[in-house]
Amino acid sequence: MRSERWAPRVTVATVVSRAGQLLLVEEEKAGRRVLNQPAGHLEPGESLLEAAVRETREETGWDVRLTAFIGSYQWAAPDGTPFLRFAFAAEPVLHHPGQALDDGIVQALWLTPAAIQADMARLRSPLVWQTLSDWLAGQRHPLSLVRQLP
Repeated sequence: MRSERWAPRVTVATVVSRAGQLLLVEEEKAGRRVLNQPAGHLEPGESLLEAAVRETREETGWDVRLTAFIGSYQWAAPDGTPFLRFAFAAEPVLHHPGQALDDGIVQALWLTPAAIQADMARLRSPLVWQTLSDWLAGQRHPLSLVRQLP
């Protein structure tokens, strides 16, 4: 008897905060505009921390400094695709306004938590609000909990 191996898509996301607002991306997904944290897939040979910084820059034009690990989240999309997300808190360091954003990204937006909550129907997945909710509740863990071995 052969068992099927679970192989989730490993993703990273960042919660970037500035003056009471959070950095989100508006993106095209399945013909509609949705909101997400800067997020994306882990690439071969890359650490989770490197991926979070890279994806934030590619999707928003912002260089960030990671400050904490928020948590890990396991979720299956409606089509059954499994995801394993690692979320980080970050602070903005430098904006590159002329940088082209990743394909599918319409724009980067700074929104208040109240504005995001008022537009819940546009969130790309339940991962977005759960991550923000945990961050808003003060969930922060040392980055040293996330390690890449040589």
